[in-house]
Amino acid sequence: MSDATTHDTHEHHDHGPDRGLMRWITTTNHKDIGTLYLIFAFVMLFVGGAMSLVIRAELFQPGLQFVNPDFYNQMVTMHALIMVFGMIMPAFVGFANWMIPMMIGAPDMALPRLNNWSFWILPFAGVLLLSTLFMDGGGPASGWTLYPPLVLQTGDALPFAIFAVHLLGVSSIMGSINIIVTILNMRAPGMTLLKMPMFVWTWLITAYLLIAVMPVLAGGVTMLLTDAFFGTSFFQAAGGGDPVLFQHIFWFFGHPEVYIIILPAFGIISQIIPTFSRKKLFGYESMVFATGSIAFLSFIVWAHHMFTVGMPLAGQLFFMMSTMLIAVPTGVKVFNWTSTMWKGSLSFETPMLFALGFLFLFTIGGFSGLMLAIAPADFQYHDSYFVVAHFHYVLVPGALYGAIAGAYYWLPKWTGYMYDETLGKWHFWLSTIFVNLTFFPQHFVGLAGMPRRIPDYAVQFTDFNAMSSIGSFGFGFSQLLMVYIVIKCVRGGKKATDQVWDGADGLEWTVPSPAPYHTFDDAPVVK
Repeated sequence: MSDATTHDTHEHHDHGPDRGLMRWITTTNHKDIGTLYLIFAFVMLFVGGAMSLVIRAELFQPGLQFVNPDFYNQMVTMHALIMVFGMIMPAFVGFANWMIPMMIGAPDMALPRLNNWSFWILPFAGVLLLSTLFMDGGGPASGWTLYPPLVLQTGDALPFAIFAVHLLGVSSIMGSINIIVTILNMRAPGMTLLKMPMFVWTWLITAYLLIAVMPVLAGGVTMLLTDAFFGTSFFQAAGGGDPVLFQHIFWFFGHPEVYIIILPAFGIISQIIPTFSRKKLFGYESMVFATGSIAFLSFIVWAHHMFTVGMPLAGQLFFMMSTMLIAVPTGVKVFNWTSTMWKGSLSFETPMLFALGFLFLFTIGGFSGLMLAIAPADFQYHDSYFVVAHFHYVLVPGALYGAIAGAYYWLPKWTGYMYDETLGKWHFWLSTIFVNLTFFPQHFVGLAGMPRRIPDYAVQFTDFNAMSSIGSFGFGFSQLLMVYIVIKCVRGGKKATDQVWDGADGLEWTVPSPAPYHTFDDAPVVK
């Protein structure tokens, strides 16, 4: 385990007292950069979470209590952008940085300096995005989808928000290039593609998705920029443009994006369930092909977000059928995870609890997604709280649980110490009770007709909204427990052994991990 905790001191680069800080700024070591990504994502979880608490405080009762409608809409927009681009994606890139080189037996990432750069763009992009809230007229108040003509009324903050989105995209693309080059070029001898751990596979596929769709988003927001400031009319009907064109561009990025968010979580769950079942993953190759199928299908379903724009019947049918098709490979994955546990020697440590929570609750999100795929039904669900319930079941007990499970699973490897198992279980049960209290009632208010993105609502929705708000505060404060658990673990405690989870084959634990490299000067030369 010492390999995960040893840090090179640069005997020949002693910069005096600031060496500790300079190490983190100039590091090219995949473990350091992975740690930076994870810390950044953790901070953004609480920034974005605070915004959601503003939203839920306002919705606790009907009427306007705390914030004005403009600021409310800015909170809705910023909460989504921060959570997607600032929290969940950087968290999974952090896991990729830490684990992929060790899982494939590589000394580091293939492009260490690019790795450093792709991280350091993030904090600046995040601060730039948040700074729009303090500009004249406030930040964008259009929802994370940035639909025109609404977003074009943002004012001074619009170019800054768009530039921040560009920077976040650049960071993602560079991270993805690095991951692909590392996996394809730096595997240990004998590790063929179909011997790679599932986490490596899911990230390989995710990285291709990112490279394919981030430029599409960049093109779309640049067209918004020229519409707002350079007199073009891509999306302005008065000049011959079409606002629905933006929706096509956005969702051609946006639907693969939701799989970019969930596939790495699938990979983590595919590592954890076999370990705590003491069995090999059931149907490994079918899992690889299912992941590839999901990625392919994600490109041809985008307009299911747009059933209400007036598309022709043939279009509705195509997008309805192709969306339902995604349920097949996803069902294969759920079946395989369940089969892995069947007759296994199960134990329920914290990572396994979060993995099981993921399995049950993500599947609920999948079923409500199937309901939304049905075009005639979607006319009723569209832009209602039912949609909010659906995607939060995919993103919170789905992607976020995947990230939390991975953090508990690999903390002993990263730190050399065991975390507090009792507190970890408390964290799981509190999170799970509150996450369901938050999002399950939203199905009901949505089906009863409550629209999304509103600061006020009709009085008949009060009870379910009060439940949702209490749940969200409970869930938010439960996450502070994890901060305590992680800090306590990093500072020391019971030593972890090299077979800490007593797994079936302990694959992640047996690949040796070489001493870290840190600065540009002593980065590894990849021949």
